[in-house]
Amino acid sequence: MGAFRDVRVLAEAGLAVALAFVLGLIKVLQMPFGGSISLEMIPLILLALRRGPLVGAVSGAVYGLLNLAVEPYVVHPVQVLFDYPLAFGALGVAGFFAPTARGAVAGTVAAVLARFVCHFISGVAFFASYAPEGWNPVLYSAAYNAAYLVPSMAVALVLVVALLRALEGARPSGRRGVA
Repeated sequence: MGAFRDVRVLAEAGLAVALAFVLGLIKVLQMPFGGSISLEMIPLILLALRRGPLVGAVSGAVYGLLNLAVEPYVVHPVQVLFDYPLAFGALGVAGFFAPTARGAVAGTVAAVLARFVCHFISGVAFFASYAPEGWNPVLYSAAYNAAYLVPSMAVALVLVVALLRALEGARPSGRRGVA
């Protein structure tokens, strides 16, 4: 947790969580049993790319807990872990990729897939009873979660790459890599 001793990192993480929270309130589509198409992932993915996987995961988990406090959808205590801190903490996976355009694409895809896995497991384990008659719970969970995460990922891909390129002209993030 030494990364959080740097005031700039702490400030950037706090701003990313706050911005994710505000962007999460603006929804293009709200799914009936949780999940939405929004821009909430963008600041968290961008933070992970700039500051690394640990800062990204911790900030994502903090955002997940904040999201839980404001808009809870709880059916089981273990489901809470998978759908909130683990799912948004998984966005820190983007931090394993270089903060370049190519790294942003790969990191965004990997981060959203990691988040999808968390929601998918929760859907199979805890939301199977919501599956329509005749639907396999595995297919239902995959389809339900993909319905909002795929469009959110498409928008995030475009905006994260654009924002990362814009930030390259600003002060260095202190973390460099090759794509």
